[in-house]
Amino acid sequence: MCCGEQENATATRNSNGVPSERKLFLVAVLLPQLRVMFWTVIALLILSLVAGGIIYRKVSGRCTSNTRMDGKTVIITGGSAGIGKATAYDLARRGATIILGCRNLAKAQLVIDDIRATTGNEMITAEKLELSDLDSVREFANNIKRKVKNIHVLINNAGTGSPEKVLTDLGLELTMASNHYGHFLLTNMLLDIIKATPRSRIITVSSLGHYGCKNLDVDDLNFKNLSYGTFQAYAQSKLCNILFTKELARKLALTGVTSNCLHPGTVATEIFNKDNTVLGSFLSGLAYLIGKDIHGGAQTSIYLAVSEDVEGETGKYYVDCKEANCSSSANDAGLAKKLWEASERDVKLQPSEIFY
Repeated sequence: MCCGEQENATATRNSNGVPSERKLFLVAVLLPQLRVMFWTVIALLILSLVAGGIIYRKVSGRCTSNTRMDGKTVIITGGSAGIGKATAYDLARRGATIILGCRNLAKAQLVIDDIRATTGNEMITAEKLELSDLDSVREFANNIKRKVKNIHVLINNAGTGSPEKVLTDLGLELTMASNHYGHFLLTNMLLDIIKATPRSRIITVSSLGHYGCKNLDVDDLNFKNLSYGTFQAYAQSKLCNILFTKELARKLALTGVTSNCLHPGTVATEIFNKDNTVLGSFLSGLAYLIGKDIHGGAQTSIYLAVSEDVEGETGKYYVDCKEANCSSSANDAGLAKKLWEASERDVKLQPSEIFY
């Protein structure tokens, strides 16, 4: 074999399959560079997310109203943590009389003590409320009726998600029971007092996640036949929040009571931690990385509770203290009516509990 043939064989691969010198050179030189490029891209992506999150927190909607709430009674469900807690702090600073509906009264008392110490407002109390237990909802509503004559603002704030399908004693799926049915029953039972209060407001915390529910089956709201998923159930419950809000607004159109709902933004709360899947962990991390804190997440709830800008506005969906678009399903008036009828049936709403 001549020298040229030997060099050619060496430059490619020998008969034993050993890589050529050229390929070894390329691997030795380029691989470290590719690694550097990869991690540079990852670092830039993380920095972009962090920067975007900081900007989002700074420029997203803020309630700028200075309205005082002295002499006004506010009910907040889930007021001992997250967005509800931040909402309670703000409204307490404005002088409101606040009743928190909470599962854990010991935890709620710690929050109340801190609100009183921080704001100087002593008119903060809590009542036991487990929204997934309709007996608890009825007991809470009756306790409120015995204690107050007016309700100026009802904030249906509490929300949860379940990593697995759990049914209540009445056969209601846990996420739906906590996020929709409980608030549906509570609102109906308090409507007589709310309607008797001039310019009262009903506010329900929904979510952008409602877009995840494309087809709402009002005949199977509790996943008897439909396959269950944490985010599927959550999305469905949030769509129900909007449909409930809009149908309630229609029913109360001539009463002076307004009914609106909102998306609080991407907020780092405990809800994301309910799902132990990879997706749940990713969303939880993303929320903490780029989302709002609870005070930022409470701004639209506060805005709808106090702002003069929304006086008389009803049946609307808000994001960052502005009216926003919701999904086509959420705007389906026929679907809203069907959901209302199904909800009355599922919670076994009694004639004595109907005040619309």
